[in-house]
Formats: sequence, C-alpha cells, structure tokens
Amino acid sequence: MAASLDGAPARPLAGIALVLLATLLFASHDALSKYLSGFYPVVMVVWARYLVHSLLMAVIFLPQSGLRVLRSRRPGLQLLRALCLGATSLLFTSGLLFLPLAEATAVNFLAPLLVTALSVPLLGEAVSRGQWFAVLAGFAGVLIIVHPGGALFTPAVLLPLASALCFSLYQLLTRKLSESDSATTSNFFAGLCNTLLMSALVPFFWQLPSLAHALWMLALGGCGMAAHLFLTQAFRHAPPALLAPFGYGQIVFAGLLGLLLFGHVPDLAGLVGIALICLSGLAAAWQQRRG
Repeated sequence: MAASLDGAPARPLAGIALVLLATLLFASHDALSKYLSGFYPVVMVVWARYLVHSLLMAVIFLPQSGLRVLRSRRPGLQLLRALCLGATSLLFTSGLLFLPLAEATAVNFLAPLLVTALSVPLLGEAVSRGQWFAVLAGFAGVLIIVHPGGALFTPAVLLPLASALCFSLYQLLTRKLSESDSATTSNFFAGLCNTLLMSALVPFFWQLPSLAHALWMLALGGCGMAAHLFLTQAFRHAPPALLAPFGYGQIVFAGLLGLLLFGHVPDLAGLVGIALICLSGLAAAWQQRRG
C-alpha cells in the first residue's frame, strides 16, 4: 500500500476529498476578495484576510507550541517568503478588479510552471525537455486567453501574471525552508509578517465596513485558513503526486462561482486557454514524477 507524506497508510479517497474541499475554499476566498474589493481598497481586503488568518493560527497553535512556533533557523528567508506571499495577494486581488474570476485563476496557475523554470537558475535542478515544453504550452494558454482583440487584452492581465511569478518564488522558498523549519512555523511567520505589514498600510486606505461586509471579511480569512489546513491534512492521507491533478479543481470552482456570483461565462478562447494551462501543469507534474 502506498504511503502518505508522514509515512501513514494512504487513504486516497480521503486525500482527494480534502484537496477538493480546499480548492473550493480557495476559490471561495478569491470570489469574496473580488466582491469585497468592489467596495473597499485592495490593501484593506488583504489586511482583513491576513489578520483573521493570523488570529486563527494563534488560537490553534500557540496554546500547544507557544512562541516556539515562530522560531526560525533562517528568519531572513522567512521574511522574503512572507513578502512574496503578500505581493501575490495584493497583485492577484488587484487583478480581480478587472478580470473574471476563472481566467484570473487560470493565469495564476502558471505558478507551478514558473517553479519548474526558475528551479534551474535558483536551485540548480535539472529540467527535462518535456517539462520545458509544458512551460511553453502554459504560456501559450495565457496568450490564447488574452488574444489580441479579445476583451481581456488589457494591461490588467499583467497583475495575475506578476502574482504567479511572486507565488512561484514563494513556493521555491517554501521548498528551501522545508529543510530547516516546520510548515507550521513557515505559515505562522508569513501570516504574522503580512498582518504587521498590512496593518501599517491600512490606516492610509481605511473605510469603515458595514456589519455585513465585516462578516464577509471574517469569512474571507476563515476560508483561507481552513483551505490551508485541509490541504495539509490531505497530504497526510495520500502522496502529492496523486493529489496534484485535483488541485486544478480550483479553476473549475472559480468558473462556477464566477458564473453564479458575477454572471461571467468564459468565451471559447478562454476555455481553450484554461484547458491548455491545466494540461500543461499536469504534464509538468507528470514529467517531474517520472524523473
């Protein structure tokens, strides 16, 4: 029987169910970000997300671990990782102001392909010809989505592209820090750093939210925190290679939420581009597994 990350017997159906639940929550988080950023500055929306995330992390982990959870062997890299995550949030949420949810999510899913490309100069890893082909195919998918003459052929598409680049750097730093720090330390450190950073910025963008919007902001942070917890639990039940394809369910959920909440349906070019990005990401993961 295959084993999960922690060596326990694999329970693939439980792992798949948890990944799908996590992707639904991530897509819901993005839909809430898009909705709230229509009423409040992006900085304020991102601040609320990290504040709630950090408070929930504190409630869950501080009683059992104390301040030891913040002790890092490489605090400089942790700070850089946190800044990459904060930039990802700001850029992607800004992009949602101008772009439909499904297409923005699909463009952001270039991150795994960028990780493949950047792992060569930054980590010295070997990348096969097939993986390079998958990277190029993913960029071709973006070009199809934002083809000249299309509704999305605007500078705004650079926002999720930049977000994907920042997120790929975040993932590479996560991989590097896994050699020295626990996942709990890394997640708590990133959440706390971004909470402090956004708290310093939010007074310049503050607007008093209505009670309903304040509750949605709480839900925003709760969705993000719960999604990360479910994703962590999923890898305890099944190996990453099995679960990776189901992560692309987030694009499907984003499309459904975009239709239900914002009335947007991707056009044919958008659907083809989204499919190509998904297939290229799956191909890169398969190539890496073979290697």
